[in-house]
Amino acid sequence: MPHVFINYRTGDGERTAALLDQELSRRFGQDRVFRASRSITPGEAYPEVLLTALRHSCVLLAVVGPDWTNFRSRLQDPDDWVRKEIEAAFECGLIVVPVLDGRKTDRLNKAAMPPELARLADLQSVPFDTHDTEAGVRRIGDLIAELVPELRDLIEPGEPSPTSNSVHNSIGDVSGTSVQAGDFSGDVGGTIVKNSHGTIHTGSGSIYNNSRHVSGDRYISGTGTTYTEGDHHGDVHQRFGEPERPQDDRR
Repeated sequence: MPHVFINYRTGDGERTAALLDQELSRRFGQDRVFRASRSITPGEAYPEVLLTALRHSCVLLAVVGPDWTNFRSRLQDPDDWVRKEIEAAFECGLIVVPVLDGRKTDRLNKAAMPPELARLADLQSVPFDTHDTEAGVRRIGDLIAELVPELRDLIEPGEPSPTSNSVHNSIGDVSGTSVQAGDFSGDVGGTIVKNSHGTIHTGSGSIYNNSRHVSGDRYISGTGTTYTEGDHHGDVHQRFGEPERPQDDRR
């Protein structure tokens, strides 16, 4: 059963609620986190499911967006489920943590809330910066780990969060510049070079490109000439333009 209950208002905080659900489920297990839009399956009686989940939770995260108190008519309605969930959390003795969603969200003001929720304004809140969601979800995950020590952390220390844009890979001995554009897995069966200026040599054998070179009794030259010699199946020759005469040809 869930240990963490995510409370949020549709239209004001559901994106952050989904991010918290994703991170906390990854870290502690999906069955340990309750978010109504994911956890209630079609056909279930949601009032019963919601109240059961609350009774089996230890912490309620109340996601408060910049328009949270603007839903004043709903907050004044005793049947409003955002309000009912918070009231039930107080009645069950849960730890309630307001999560202030975004930089424009101020601390709650008792005057803007019904008396039944006034206690929420006195609780220490956690700011959630929507411009740095990775740090935000990690911070709240660490907080949950402290508040509910019986939750088993499924993530190994140092394992990156899936919300990170970092690239994790390794490369062997390199002489020169190496650029990695993204995570890579699998084998590379060849070499791809784009927008190169200057000499390129890769693989086995000799490779001459647009050069003057003597190899045995062969003289290679010309505009755009490419000559490949070495461990491959057959010779590959490519020539553009007229060949130049050998330098020692005086005729």
